[in-house]
Amino acid sequence: MVVDDEALVRSGFELILNASDDIQVVATADGAHAAEVIRREAPDVVLLDIRMPDVDGLTVLRQVRALPEAPVVAMLTTFDTDEYILTALRSGAAGFLLKDTEPEQFAHLVRTLAAGGVVMSPKASRALLRSHPGAGAPQDADVARVALLSDRERDVLVLVAEGLSNADIGIRIHLSAGTVKDHVSSILTKLRVASRVQAALLAERAGLLGGNTEQDTGW
Repeated sequence: MVVDDEALVRSGFELILNASDDIQVVATADGAHAAEVIRREAPDVVLLDIRMPDVDGLTVLRQVRALPEAPVVAMLTTFDTDEYILTALRSGAAGFLLKDTEPEQFAHLVRTLAAGGVVMSPKASRALLRSHPGAGAPQDADVARVALLSDRERDVLVLVAEGLSNADIGIRIHLSAGTVKDHVSSILTKLRVASRVQAALLAERAGLLGGNTEQDTGW
């Protein structure tokens, strides 16, 4: 589902995503009607504009997160350093991406979200970390906690930050999805963060992701 205050933006995303055989846009809505439509349509993934005039994206995010079976939500933004991104991540958003992301990337990003991965716009995440040195939890003491991770947990953290699901991480490093899930749980506990997104931001701050490109491929 796509939530945006501009009808042209909603229809554009709908057209792009429906072109993929394995993705169906079940509904679109503006901010004022978003929560009601999400409850009715029960989408797996919601792309949510962070800035809307009637009911803003943060309000919608809080409403959605309160649902018994909340969908995965990623925030849409036009700005590299949107001041509301950190609040959205701390409120349970599964990531954020810029509206000017290349159209062919959006289907991949939706699949990543549906599989439980983290989605970040690399350009925006770097700008966010430069303008907010404490993003997600990464104070110096928090970065130091990365040293508590085992080598395997560090490998898993890097792949979490790349946006891979537990199943994809398992395939990459030859572990079962259940074992990866246990590693992720241990990582979140050791890093004292509440979500994969915050762990990914901390991995970026700790310098574990130095080889990333500008393309949106999860992180």
